[in-house]
Amino acid sequence: MSDQVLGDWKSVREKAGPYPAEAFQFVREGLAHTVRLIHGDAGMTGDLEDETRHVSGQQLCMGLRDFAIVQFGGLARTVLDRWGVRRTDDFGRIVFGMIDAGLMRKTDDDTMDDFRAVYEFDEAFVGPEQG
Repeated sequence: MSDQVLGDWKSVREKAGPYPAEAFQFVREGLAHTVRLIHGDAGMTGDLEDETRHVSGQQLCMGLRDFAIVQFGGLARTVLDRWGVRRTDDFGRIVFGMIDAGLMRKTDDDTMDDFRAVYEFDEAFVGPEQG
């Protein structure tokens, strides 16, 4: 995890909750993955403040689902569960904790509601080998 994240760790945890550092790093990396999915590689160039790189909370939840499956395969739900991430609302708490700590940005239209019940983990992380 970057020095900036580590330096703000106490602040982030106070705002987001008791998720481990790995969960925050996963969300940061998953955001980059989601931006690439939605905006292509062009979304990864230029200024980080560029509003054209924005993704909604729902888009981020879907991208994080995809990223978890890419990273962890059939163990995605197990890994997330171990981190205390059991609902899309948990992704929102992590994101807004990082926003409050100045580590991520949002638009005026972004709210915690964008992350509420986007999908059920029981359904989203069932692979062909389990179902």
